[in-house]
Amino acid sequence: MENNKKFYITTPIYYPSANFHIGHCYTTIIADAIARYKRLNGFDTYFLTGSDEHGQKIEKKAEEAGVTPQEYVDKIIEDAKDLWASLGISYDKFIRTTDEDHCEIVQKIFKKLYDNGDIYKGSYKGLYCTPCESFWTETQAVDGLCPDCGRPVHEVEEEAYFFKLSKYQDRLVKHIEEHPEFIQPVSRKNEMINNFIKPGLEDLCVSRTSFNWGIPVTFDDKHVIYVWIDALSNYITALGYLTENDANFNKFWPADLHIVGKEIVRFHTIIWPIMLMALDLPLPKQVFGHGWLVINGGKISKSLGNYKDPREYIKDYGVDAVRYYALREVPFGSDGNFSEELLITRTNADLANVLGNLVNRTIAMNKKYFDNVVVTSDATLPIDEELINVAIGAKAKVEQYMEELKVPEAIDEIFEIFRRANKYIDETTPWILAKEENKDRLKKVIYNLLESIRIGAVLLQPYLPNTAKEIFRQLNTELTSYDSIDEFGALELGKVLNDPEPLFKRIEIEK
Repeated sequence: MENNKKFYITTPIYYPSANFHIGHCYTTIIADAIARYKRLNGFDTYFLTGSDEHGQKIEKKAEEAGVTPQEYVDKIIEDAKDLWASLGISYDKFIRTTDEDHCEIVQKIFKKLYDNGDIYKGSYKGLYCTPCESFWTETQAVDGLCPDCGRPVHEVEEEAYFFKLSKYQDRLVKHIEEHPEFIQPVSRKNEMINNFIKPGLEDLCVSRTSFNWGIPVTFDDKHVIYVWIDALSNYITALGYLTENDANFNKFWPADLHIVGKEIVRFHTIIWPIMLMALDLPLPKQVFGHGWLVINGGKISKSLGNYKDPREYIKDYGVDAVRYYALREVPFGSDGNFSEELLITRTNADLANVLGNLVNRTIAMNKKYFDNVVVTSDATLPIDEELINVAIGAKAKVEQYMEELKVPEAIDEIFEIFRRANKYIDETTPWILAKEENKDRLKKVIYNLLESIRIGAVLLQPYLPNTAKEIFRQLNTELTSYDSIDEFGALELGKVLNDPEPLFKRIEIEK
């Protein structure tokens, strides 16, 4: 029977940077956690990421490096894929805009828009930011600087094709008004409407003739297609749009969620939906523009001396510690501060103390008192119900938070199980029960702790997959499914647990 629960999530495709930093990773870590959560929750999930490899800045950098643009991007993409593997990113497809099938479909899209009368030939004279691949009007540029990146814009004049954004302005406004969830958070929606749409949309220059590194226009080959038309199309080319192999397109489009950085929200909420309208395709259900991960309130860069390859953090602290910090510390939608010291503090306080200590001492007690065998009894007290209610109630609360994309709150709800379990140990004092030889009560207490840990680990899988896997290994259980935590008491009696091993070691901060 086909699964009717489907979910399509994307990150923007990334410009091939030779220096990936932790800020680049944030979007993808968040998207990965959401995709993993949806899979756990029974959704047939498709998670797309990739790389945006065309454009003038790539051509220039390749020339400076003395290699072809293709050679330049090939080397960087291998490094990017290695980084995503290091972070445990579970994408279903990594698309490259230099992929042959992508290029062919983009050409078909451009031709279709031209044939429909939505693209026309003209001449462009105006301001252009090469690093951002963005066109700006005189009023939008601030003192001759790009309003996005703050670098100088330069005047360009060349023959070009234009896309009729203005034709669809009223229709776009109507869609935004009728679908308040389309642009989130609300602050981004207000910014798009007030700063970009209401002042009036100008037709967009969608081809260039001053460089060659791009997808050629099939009917006018001295033109290459504007990189944002190329890049935005990836969300449907990856699914096989306009090909014979379009099963994934029919299955997953429209996208449920585009997660993007706040600096490219306007491309995804103005150009992209208008492209789709012109192609007579449904619009994505939601575009969520998150904030930036910054260091001490400023951007991350080598020139400022605060850049570090994310793999260094992974090597020093572990992948799940890095994932936890990004997911837990940053309010989704707002800017967040990255600090190595705070990463260490979070790791010690939450991962080593709350979670690691709980798992280690619970399994150690079970080994000491019951030879690693899972046992229980009927010796129940009212205090048990408080722990059980927290453990069983977490699933619904996590679901609600994830529905609202409140990832930090969802993780905190899971850790509430672990905090309550630690408190339960203090309340029930298993060591005193053992000393008093109250075996029945001791069996019940240890079982409740083990089962609470298992439930927490099931919920933890999307966020800290390696940690959850290690907890299951120590519990020697295969009860890892979402359905297995609907009721308390599924952990199998008679199972022999594996010996306890520390999940996280406390990190000593060097003075």
